[in-house]
Amino acid sequence: MNALIHASFGVTNFWTYFFGTIFIVLLPGPNSMYVLSVAAQRGIRQAYQGACGIFVGDFILMVLSAGGMATLLKGSPTLFYAVKYIGAAYLGWIGLQMLLHSRRGWLRATSDQNIVAGTDKVTTATEAQASMSQPFTKALIISLMNPKAILFFISFFIQFVDPDFHSPLLSYGFLALICQICSFSYLTVIILVGAKLADAFRRRQRLSAGLSGGVGAMFIGFGVKLASATL
Repeated sequence: MNALIHASFGVTNFWTYFFGTIFIVLLPGPNSMYVLSVAAQRGIRQAYQGACGIFVGDFILMVLSAGGMATLLKGSPTLFYAVKYIGAAYLGWIGLQMLLHSRRGWLRATSDQNIVAGTDKVTTATEAQASMSQPFTKALIISLMNPKAILFFISFFIQFVDPDFHSPLLSYGFLALICQICSFSYLTVIILVGAKLADAFRRRQRLSAGLSGGVGAMFIGFGVKLASATL
């Protein structure tokens, strides 16, 4: 199988790439956490919009990797540090916004003022929708700034392309297709799980606030991880 794929697509050690990609995709990251949050708070349709943003972002990273961006980043520490610090700052900002929203939701959920309970629920729902607005655009930027994706395409993705193969674009295209299929399958599971939890989150404001706060804290962690990443 390895020999056939190598001869047809110029990809070396296919099974190592395949299982490595599955393992990396399954690791929790900002992409999957954001899609899960959108699915739980806004539903399947909006979550798939976010997933499409991730697919486009990953595709852009693949094209940049195939075009030599990985080599450029490795050869230019200044550019690499600029990219990673900008990405870390954006992920941290997203996380901070989610933490602030979580705090407001938690305070409303624990309030004993029954008179304004109905207003609080409406306001909290409105804030939740606002925090998850424009899922495609936000997911696209999160994907482009995702430390896991950046390191994957810089350090892992390009290792399986035979430099002597007559059509390297075919090699990159084949690897990209495998990666996107794995990503689509995983995000679909995430979306369906999030949608199943949506009713529970709508009924229980504390649970919804806890999810938002947990994901926000993870985003800050992802930002710190990206800021400390090295080639």
